[in-house]
Amino acid sequence: MAALGREAGADRRAAGVVPVGVGEASEDIKMPTYIYGQSSPSLGDAKLRKPMVIEIIEKKFEYLRKEKTLNIYGTVTFGTTAGFSGILANLIFRHCFKVKHDALKTYASLTTLPFLSTIVSYELLVRHALYSGNISRENCVLRSSLIGIVCGVLYPIALAFSKNGRLAVKYHTVPLPPKGRVLRYWLLLCQTEVKAMLIPLILQTALGIYHGQQHYAIFESTLEKTVHED
Repeated sequence: MAALGREAGADRRAAGVVPVGVGEASEDIKMPTYIYGQSSPSLGDAKLRKPMVIEIIEKKFEYLRKEKTLNIYGTVTFGTTAGFSGILANLIFRHCFKVKHDALKTYASLTTLPFLSTIVSYELLVRHALYSGNISRENCVLRSSLIGIVCGVLYPIALAFSKNGRLAVKYHTVPLPPKGRVLRYWLLLCQTEVKAMLIPLILQTALGIYHGQQHYAIFESTLEKTVHED
């Protein structure tokens, strides 16, 4: 039996087949070995990366918080000037139409509606479009200035004209216009005083251009800082 075993072993060696023993291992297979108490390289990298990731996230939140604070102040200022424009328009048309009724009601609506319309329009047409990457600097400035003109000047004029014109007709504070010339009659009645609205027109246009440029610059700097931190 021993002789047969030796002959079989000799045949395997002659054929190039070498059995691997219990204590032997192939040279091509390398098993990683770790000493007790020694951390693996991946765990060490994870421990080092974790504070860095937290720091980057905190800086991003800080940049976004500053950007949001500045934008809120700018937008509220933009809406506040629109509210003052509404007050001026209401004062002009009440004087033209000699209206003395419902003063609190008209002043409240002429202050809050232009204020809210300016903020909502700016939020939808400028801020959301800017963060979605759909507008350029020139487009941002153009939209901001148009919002200042439409929501801060034209809308208060139309609103004050409508509200005080109805009150003038209701309480007969001015003579009724002849048939067929209603709009022309009302425009001739207040054309001189309406020229005072050129002041808020210039103010809202300039403020819209400035606010649009500043908002785009803040957004661009925040985006650059975020990319550099990454």
